[in-house]
Amino acid sequence: MKTIFQKTELSEPALFSPSDTTKKIENFPKICVSTFSENIMQKFSSLSNTEKIAELFTANGIVPVYKIHYKDTDIAFYLSRVGAPACVVGFEEIVAMGAEKFVLFGSCGILDDEKVKDNIIIPVSAVRDEGTSYHYLPPSPEIETDARSVQILEDVLTNCGYSYVKRKTWTSDGIYRETIPTIQERKQEGCLVVEMECASMLAVSKYRQIPFIQFLYGADNLNSDTWEIRDLALYGLTNAEKYMVLAFECGLAM
Repeated sequence: MKTIFQKTELSEPALFSPSDTTKKIENFPKICVSTFSENIMQKFSSLSNTEKIAELFTANGIVPVYKIHYKDTDIAFYLSRVGAPACVVGFEEIVAMGAEKFVLFGSCGILDDEKVKDNIIIPVSAVRDEGTSYHYLPPSPEIETDARSVQILEDVLTNCGYSYVKRKTWTSDGIYRETIPTIQERKQEGCLVVEMECASMLAVSKYRQIPFIQFLYGADNLNSDTWEIRDLALYGLTNAEKYMVLAFECGLAM
């Protein structure tokens, strides 16, 4: 028996697709931004130039989709669920609604505190230590970020005056199984941070041919003898305005 981790080719076709579960919405914004922080969503959904335009339905509850008017452009935004499968499902359904460009941002665990410091992290590739990406691309140790997306993100960060670092990220399904030996192994392989979605989102965006940008900001520290929770406890609210504006600017530049 071969699982998706051993198969060299993708199995096609799928029994059903996102368009079978999600209706296309007329005049849906071409640009969509998403993050994992409910605090950030609450902050921006309450703005006067924001309106609710759709909903994503799951057994966990309803996720509102909003539209904001930013620099004469309508941009959709919504809360992504944490973890690769849930994040990808939301993306698939947003694309089915009509989104054509996608920007995602979120926090990550830091594997090298000295190199991260206060920099925004640009993932140039992601180690595939999760399962979802293997349903969209054949097996490989890691997946590279699109070079044009990296360049756009670099340009936006530079123009906005924010420092950044470009490195490899480690995408893992097991937040409570980030073992000390594996952390050391990933650091030796060049990983600067760890998170749970990047590899799968790179894979699905490539498969669906949707321009995709993701940036990360450091939260908890895994680069010491004991775990340091740091800003992870704040769920992204500290720099909410900065991160959302960066994401909006990336969307406009795509």
